[in-house]
Amino acid sequence: MGTGRRKKLHFSKIYSFKCGRAGFKDDHTQIGGPGFSRVVYCNEPGCFEAETRNYAGNYVRSTKYTAASFLPKALFEQFRRVANFYFLVTGVLAFTALAPYSAVSAIIPLIIVIGATMVKESIEDWRRKQQDIEVNNRKVKVHQGDGLFSSTEWKNLRVGDIVKVEKDEFFPADLLLLSSSYDDAVCYVETMNLDGETNLKLKQALEATSSLHEDSDFKGFKALVKCEDPNANLYSFVGTMEFGEQQHPLSPQQLLLRDSKLRNTDYIYGAVIFTGHDTKVIQNSTDPPSKRSKIEKKMDKIIYFLFGVLFLMAFIGSIYFGIVTKEDLDGDSMKRWYLRPDDATIFFDPKRAPVAAIYHFLTAVMLYSYLIPISLYVSIEIVKVLQSSFINHDVHMYYEETDKPAHARTSNLNEELGQIDTILSDKTGTLTCNSMEFIKCSVAGIAYGRGVTEVEKAMAKRKGSPIVVNGKQDLEDSADSDSKSPVKGFNFKDERITHGNWVNEPRSGVIQDFFRLLAVCHTAIPEVDEETGKVSYEAESPDEAAFVIAARELGFEFYKRTQTSVSLNELDPVSRKFIERTYDLLNVIEFNSSRKRMSVIVRNEEGKLLLLSKGADSVMFERLAINGREFEEETREHVNEYADAGLRTLILAYRELNDEEYKAFSEKFAEAKNSVSADRETLIDEVAEKIEKDLILLGATAVEDKLQQGVPECIDKLAQAGIKLWVLTGDKMETAINIGFACSLLRPGMKQITINLETPEIKALEKEGEKNAIAKASKDSVHQQMNEGKALIRASGSEAYALIIDGKSLVYALEDDMKNMFLELAVSCASVICCRSSPKQKALVTRLVKLGTGKTTLAIGDGANDVGMLQEADIGVGISGVEGMQAVMSSDIAIAQFRFLERLLLVHGHWCYRRISSMICYFFYKNVAFGFTAFLYEAYASFSGQPAYNDWFLSLYNVFFTSLPVIAMGVFDQDVSARFCLKFPLLYQEGVQNVLFSWRRIIGWMFNGLCSAVIIFFLCTKALDPQAFNKDGKIAGLEIVGTTMYTCVVWVVNCQMAIAISYFTLIQHIFIWGGIGLWYIFLLAYGAMPPSFSTTAYKLFVESLAATPSFWVVKLFVVISALIPYFSYKAIQMRFFPMYHGMIQWIRHEGQAEDPEYCNVVRQRSIRHTTVGFTARSMARQNRVKDRNQNHR
Repeated sequence: MGTGRRKKLHFSKIYSFKCGRAGFKDDHTQIGGPGFSRVVYCNEPGCFEAETRNYAGNYVRSTKYTAASFLPKALFEQFRRVANFYFLVTGVLAFTALAPYSAVSAIIPLIIVIGATMVKESIEDWRRKQQDIEVNNRKVKVHQGDGLFSSTEWKNLRVGDIVKVEKDEFFPADLLLLSSSYDDAVCYVETMNLDGETNLKLKQALEATSSLHEDSDFKGFKALVKCEDPNANLYSFVGTMEFGEQQHPLSPQQLLLRDSKLRNTDYIYGAVIFTGHDTKVIQNSTDPPSKRSKIEKKMDKIIYFLFGVLFLMAFIGSIYFGIVTKEDLDGDSMKRWYLRPDDATIFFDPKRAPVAAIYHFLTAVMLYSYLIPISLYVSIEIVKVLQSSFINHDVHMYYEETDKPAHARTSNLNEELGQIDTILSDKTGTLTCNSMEFIKCSVAGIAYGRGVTEVEKAMAKRKGSPIVVNGKQDLEDSADSDSKSPVKGFNFKDERITHGNWVNEPRSGVIQDFFRLLAVCHTAIPEVDEETGKVSYEAESPDEAAFVIAARELGFEFYKRTQTSVSLNELDPVSRKFIERTYDLLNVIEFNSSRKRMSVIVRNEEGKLLLLSKGADSVMFERLAINGREFEEETREHVNEYADAGLRTLILAYRELNDEEYKAFSEKFAEAKNSVSADRETLIDEVAEKIEKDLILLGATAVEDKLQQGVPECIDKLAQAGIKLWVLTGDKMETAINIGFACSLLRPGMKQITINLETPEIKALEKEGEKNAIAKASKDSVHQQMNEGKALIRASGSEAYALIIDGKSLVYALEDDMKNMFLELAVSCASVICCRSSPKQKALVTRLVKLGTGKTTLAIGDGANDVGMLQEADIGVGISGVEGMQAVMSSDIAIAQFRFLERLLLVHGHWCYRRISSMICYFFYKNVAFGFTAFLYEAYASFSGQPAYNDWFLSLYNVFFTSLPVIAMGVFDQDVSARFCLKFPLLYQEGVQNVLFSWRRIIGWMFNGLCSAVIIFFLCTKALDPQAFNKDGKIAGLEIVGTTMYTCVVWVVNCQMAIAISYFTLIQHIFIWGGIGLWYIFLLAYGAMPPSFSTTAYKLFVESLAATPSFWVVKLFVVISALIPYFSYKAIQMRFFPMYHGMIQWIRHEGQAEDPEYCNVVRQRSIRHTTVGFTARSMARQNRVKDRNQNHR
């Protein structure tokens, strides 16, 4: 795109800065001050001054650990958990004489659990390390001196190095662009790795360095750059370059950011400004938000509760032990003579009973430690990682068009997906496609465009009337009206304008100016296909692309851009032929969220100076000249109609400038752009404000952002599941309302509570400009409107209301003294739509809902303006859509389409919640069952600290014999299939109401464990003691009773798992029955070891247990007896008091799943008067018809 060398290129003519020579006035004083202290010696990275500054190297490390820090840091992370710390303390105490078991058996399980977690951490960190190695060893050409460039690794770069980056290579650091392969020193940059945007950005070097085109030109090159310190702002850069004895201001347009890619440019030369962790992309890189689920927090409380139980048991046992020990020696008589109280150690000395009781307390704390599940945390981590893998690999959430699957960026929150009460959603790009189509326009007060939007179809269906377009009934059948235009971004149908027919219109001159403005007023980059000659565009937004495409299709083809001009192929209205016209591009005043408009200043071939402007109606109408308002009334009317049709509108206007006026503006504009102060943008806006006035109205554009596929159906299912949906959007109120109707978020008959500040009193105050008076009146008005809304809801009873509030009102509604009233009103409504809301307001509303209701919230959005909302919510879901990847990078889970939210929540969310809840309850059950048998035996043994089981039996219970079935349940169990989860959304309410992890259910499982422990202990001891155990007449000793009890515990907890599971897989069979089999194998192998190691288990199974029928009979009888209570409870509950999943299991079992009428009856249980969605809408309509029929009778 080189345009030949120009002697002087005023590069500021296109962007909001100046690259030519300029004075700095007083603004340069910030350079060298706080925040602006960086000094770069270009081409002299090794000079003494550069070395003394000690800037960061270009080696980048994203790992959590280093080789030196891994062990201490990972151990610290593990022992921050109170349970792990407790097991560490008991492990240390196991080396003392207090321990009821050997030290090795206590330490080994802890090492296994901590080791497994640390191995997982190390594997994850090693993967990050491999990525770091690949990035740091990429090659780039760097100047070695004497004009010679050679390849070196990225990690070797230093601040001040001159590098040469070639086409399609990534920038290795933040570079100052010096020159490029183009004569005018421009280059094209793809920033997908930074913000996900695929459109190309145009960058341009200073004029002073633009002539450095050859390697040899850098032989004697030296420059001094003073600039801002490293920071995370991707879109700002303030600095100066001293070169050729002159100072030149630097702006973001000269900064090439690390990890961006050079495109459509053969090569560039750049000076390294920021390296490694000082680069802006690394400064921006953050870990996924650190959030913990409510279940995980509650689990901590349960563990604290169990600690309380453990210490209480130890305390009671110690008091009893102290009293009994003191009474052991009464004069010459000894109660427990076998303990030799007259010659006892400190642990059983009646004379020092209080000390003995304290020692016993410590022994008991160690002995009862098996109440606390040591492998719980690591098991849950394993399960959550595997659950996340299932989410990532679900083909039903894979979007083929963009080749993007779902991606769980954190596995901490899987179960939260099953407990969502409120969804807070962005609109554009989330509910809609953010793929704009030019569909209508209003020019010179006449509406053009016969296309019918989805919102218009929904409105016509709602009203039961034919679709009317521009005063005519739309007679096209639905197939024609739905037909897609072959040109992406253009769906305009009107024979008065297309095919050059606009020249016959009465105001053809205005139409010509209108489309010419669309073709010139933008920052798009044209790309001409050399083979076909077709022009395509890289634009900064879908809206901008749609405008340029529309202009091209209607006879104003933009095909070439240089730094000082844009060229069009225009349809000449006289000759009806296309002619080339070039416009000198003098300035671009860029769009930003506060200005809400963009303008360009051009000189046409006739020498006229024109200001062309387009922007939001809220800022454009007030800038019209008195003689420029000819079509204002008609245009306002059309804009409102377009908003009603769900379209996004912009106003187009222009004015002619005289040379003196432009000269004065140009000087002030250049001064503002050359400012290096922090408020440079404000200065530029102030200068622009003075020239963007007295405009002449041309008309308005209307582009459609279609609803994403499946959005109404998804909202309907989520509503049936009892999930509330709030829409937070920056769009106009009318647009948002009509999109709400189109996606069934609003329905006919639903009364609307609208809160805005469009009252005559406030408008009058705004004209007077009294800020304090406006604020007070506005706040009073919002307060009054909210009170009226609450009164309406109280008076109506069962009617459904929708709350619609605009951004201005939201400012006051979110103030501390009013936010609770706003929340109370909003929660009472079926739908909530916040219009014209800023990113900060989105985040504040999300925080209010999360903290105010105490329920689980999910925020979903696709743009950078949704980041605050996503991070504030309990779960943030990013849409990997058109607006880049910033939302995805800040999210917990990424999906490609809104409709995938249905499966993510109703299927994966429900399964994960049920699995994790059941898994944790079962963990506590099996540990209570095991721990209480140890407690009961110690009580049976007069609280003497005698363990019921062999040391290794104790140690391996949690690690090997009972953990794998729980993990299998957490990964594979399904109460109902995915199809039934979607067919009966009511099932989701189990998670919202938290019925599967309530304290009642948790205590119930613990009580079940206690019952199992009591049954196992008493049946085993009564059956085995003191009767003869085998045919030789030997009685059962500690080792036989303990091993029999242990065998019964292993059988009971594994069989309990088999009863509790709803969905068996081969893996679960292997883990459950394999866990039992592993116990017998271990008993054989351990018993075969020397007595010094196997102690009480030496040949126990072979010689004593296996050969004795009573062992097998007792085991069978005890296992059945211990399972009867839970089985009976489950049978009664399932038959007479089924939960939601139980009902659906009955439906499936009885074969009624395919009966539509029966299923409809079940589904209707989830519909309330406040439920939104088309199912609720249909039912409401049926109810109204029934009511009318009854009234007629």
